[in-house]
Amino acid sequence: MTGERLLVVDDEAVDRDWLSAALRGRGFDVREAADAAAGLAQFGEQQADLVLCGLQTANPAGASMLEVLSRDAPDTPVIVVTGASGVADLVRALRLGAVDYLTKPVADPDMVVHAVAAALERTRLRRENSQVKQQLETANQHLREHVEELQQDHRAGRQVQLGMLPPSPMAIGDIRLEHRIIPSLFLSGDFVDYFRITDHHFVFYIADVSGHGASSAFVTVLLKNFSRRLRREYRPRMLGEPSEILRWLNQELLESRLDRHVTMFLGVIDSQSDTLRYANAGHFPAPALASDGRARYLELPGKPLGLFEDLRLESARVELAPGFALALFSDGVLEVLDEENLAAKEARILESVAAAGANMDALCVSLGLDRELEAPDDIACLLVSRVPG
Repeated sequence: MTGERLLVVDDEAVDRDWLSAALRGRGFDVREAADAAAGLAQFGEQQADLVLCGLQTANPAGASMLEVLSRDAPDTPVIVVTGASGVADLVRALRLGAVDYLTKPVADPDMVVHAVAAALERTRLRRENSQVKQQLETANQHLREHVEELQQDHRAGRQVQLGMLPPSPMAIGDIRLEHRIIPSLFLSGDFVDYFRITDHHFVFYIADVSGHGASSAFVTVLLKNFSRRLRREYRPRMLGEPSEILRWLNQELLESRLDRHVTMFLGVIDSQSDTLRYANAGHFPAPALASDGRARYLELPGKPLGLFEDLRLESARVELAPGFALALFSDGVLEVLDEENLAAKEARILESVAAAGANMDALCVSLGLDRELEAPDDIACLLVSRVPG
């Protein structure tokens, strides 16, 4: 770490001391405050690069501090540390301007450092691009005046959405994962994630939430939280039966009562046996698996998540060739292809995946996703391939 200034605000001394010690141990310059008023006073004297703010549902002071920071220092990222675990409390924190959250009790210093480092990195990249953004802001001023009310509801959700995406590209063993997200005008629920779950297993998925707007975007927050829980709470049987993971998530979505359903393709790769086990909850188009210059769809029936209590899903298995490439798309890709009918569009996707193989740039060029698009829906592409030896 490079000594960035952090401000830790929490009225619980034990939690405040633990967070401060964990961050100082990683080289951060940490200031502390016991309550919101003291925190705002310290921030006014010397602005911090990042604020960790304890948010108690029963105490409005933390929420007020979030509102002030969001208004007066919008470029300063705020991470909420809360004992609340309900979706409503999480949505409330995000609406008030938080970029991430940690749930008490926080027992792992690495989790805190990772959240802080990720938020600081996103802020650094935003500042580097500020000149370009300013030019775009000027050009779009008249448009923003007409859609400002809509953007106010969406801004926090979009910022958190993009920040929750995994690194791209990323290698897990000899497997390379890379994604592209082409956003539409409105918030949408296209989301991808991938992560190691055992020494020789890792999970990846692509998901598309129904509808647009903040409520759909908040479902992607739930998906990211589910990824974290899956890494901690998975059962070994799930690695061989990914449909069990999707049924678990289906129950979570039903209980959330967010009135959104989700299509998802989820895969588990076993690097020891070179196999992919997968399940599909109504996601279309099906993933395209390519090797030796040929491609085919991994078609598997299934219904979307979040609609049915008694959801029945299947799991399937396929062996992975040495030079395989697996391309997954959200259905937004079908809306920008020029072919006249669905069969022709599906054929073009197969041809492009077979020709591009593990080359994401070539795949995007072949499908016309390299140009500036005004797409009616978000387009997500996830490419999973074996890194050449």
